[in-house]
Amino acid sequence: MKEDKINKDGNAVKNEELNLEENSLHSGFAGGLARGFIDSKLTPLVILLSLLLGIFAIIMTPREEEPQIVVPMIDVFVQMPGASPAEIEKRVINPMEKLLWEIPGVEHIYSTAQNEGAMTIVRFKVSEDAEKSLVEIMEKMEHNKDRIPPNVYGPYIKSRSIDDVPILALTLHSKTEDHYMLRRAAAQLTNELKSVNDVSDVNIIGGQRREIRVEFDPNKLSAYGISPMEIVGVISDANQQSLNNSFKNGNLEFKVTVGNFFRSVEDVKKLVVRSVNKRAIYLEEIAKITDDVSEPENYVLFKKGAASKTAAGKETGAAFENAVTIALSKRKGTNAIVIAEEALDKLEKIRGTLLPKDIEVTVTRNYGETASEKSNELLYHMALATISVAVLIWMFLGFKASAVVAIAIPVTLALTLLVFYLYGYTLNRITLFALIFSIGILVDDAIVVVENMVRHFHLPHNKGRNMLTVAVESVAEVGNPTILATIAVIVAILPMAFVSGLMGPYMRPIPVGASAAMIFSLIVAFIVTPWSSIRILNLKEIEAGGGHHEGANDDFLTRLYHRIMEPVLTVKKYRYIFLASVTVLLLITLLMVPARMVKVKMLPFDNKSEFQVIIDMPEGTTLEQTAEVTKEIAGTRIYRSEEHTSELQSRVDI
Repeated sequence: MKEDKINKDGNAVKNEELNLEENSLHSGFAGGLARGFIDSKLTPLVILLSLLLGIFAIIMTPREEEPQIVVPMIDVFVQMPGASPAEIEKRVINPMEKLLWEIPGVEHIYSTAQNEGAMTIVRFKVSEDAEKSLVEIMEKMEHNKDRIPPNVYGPYIKSRSIDDVPILALTLHSKTEDHYMLRRAAAQLTNELKSVNDVSDVNIIGGQRREIRVEFDPNKLSAYGISPMEIVGVISDANQQSLNNSFKNGNLEFKVTVGNFFRSVEDVKKLVVRSVNKRAIYLEEIAKITDDVSEPENYVLFKKGAASKTAAGKETGAAFENAVTIALSKRKGTNAIVIAEEALDKLEKIRGTLLPKDIEVTVTRNYGETASEKSNELLYHMALATISVAVLIWMFLGFKASAVVAIAIPVTLALTLLVFYLYGYTLNRITLFALIFSIGILVDDAIVVVENMVRHFHLPHNKGRNMLTVAVESVAEVGNPTILATIAVIVAILPMAFVSGLMGPYMRPIPVGASAAMIFSLIVAFIVTPWSSIRILNLKEIEAGGGHHEGANDDFLTRLYHRIMEPVLTVKKYRYIFLASVTVLLLITLLMVPARMVKVKMLPFDNKSEFQVIIDMPEGTTLEQTAEVTKEIAGTRIYRSEEHTSELQSRVDI
């Protein structure tokens, strides 16, 4: 029985109307939060701050197509001149693999032996520290140098990561310039692109380098008794500069520099190889020296626009153009979209000064653009899902109740995006899928709280009472069940975060994001939802309309639910029929998988507007012949239509 307190004017006032705080002492965690924020001026600031933090997280979080998975892979190269693959395997690879297996965290080792050299790929376990793994391999190799066989050069160690994959490819192509001139233009452009922030590496693919070619005359070498290796040593010793000494004169110190680098082909021609019978033998006397281009190691060909067919069935169209590709990679943890945009802006500013008019530049790969498109598309679908949920709630609970829930959803998503940013995740299709997946379950807490508040406002015994008190009581009533339901969902999702292997870090954003969203949705339901309900729901109308009994004005869906479920709950026969129906539907659903009626796949297929064709030619095929076959295949079935055009880049690596 509630006691009354008498104020100084002698009027009896109920405890709940005199002091809301005293009435909420036994309201539990949920009621306590609702009581503290339901009429607080801090609540709108909390909502505004949460939304601003979410916007900050969206702007600052890097965007990528796929989540970055740390799988340290390190290449170890060795050279052994004159050795066969079998000898290298026996003397180098086998002992080296035994040493590498001693390093903790190594999961796989792959080795390839070839003439005069070998490459070993060391793959560590997922999420191993990349820098620590590299240091351990370097220390292991350094401490065992005494075990390296003679005549072995190396080991040379190089790490690899997902960031080595280029995010931007710029193809320089021309109808008139050759591969040599294209590479020179690409080299000048590369020097400028390296200045873009967060660009880790810039590589030039294709083209021919400038080189001074020395072709020996075997007869003259034999006549003078000079070996080719002797000439190689002389050229190497002559093409260097060193600071030998210095001398002082007065207050000045002068550096003495010995030697110089080759600056022209004439310097190479006048190189003295040996003195025979007191006469100097110059390199030009025993070899042909030319300033030429290097032999092609690969070809990059570009074809803009598709081929077409004449009335006679003959294919016509643009011919393949000589091309060179510049590939840019980004630093770890940086935004691919920003880097790609800055590189393209840099290109537009300098292309008029560095590139001739007959050299065109085409973007043949832009992962920043595709990452932006995919993340924006997922953000759009997330907003669409939010609106759809709000509309669905509007249909069943009314417009004002849906507005209350519509406030809770963006606040919860904003805080979850902040968790992704602080946790070091990027915005990719996995993290955004986790948010979209969470929308369907994070609204449950707000819906339960709003629906119970509306129900309490319509109860007869609450007519005329303080609405703040009624709201706190309604939140406290469903507080513990809501907390328990939220914990149950988190417990069901969270074990996915402990999956080992390659799929562990790939799928981890889903349980982390969904769990964070559920926790924030619970807090928002107890803080934001009561505050917004008091202000959005028309309390005067509710108070005036109070006094009706539950079920008196039930809508059609509620009456239909009662008509179906009451017989199921009261009649045994109907209970068994209901249970059997659910079981049959479950079995049919499970049988759809082996019957191939549905496709089971963790993620949707990636729809990329590019593909790669690998041509395996017979051993010994020349680069030129392979290039001709590639051009023939590339130009076979690409036809121009009014709706579609295509761009084709052909690259041959031998």
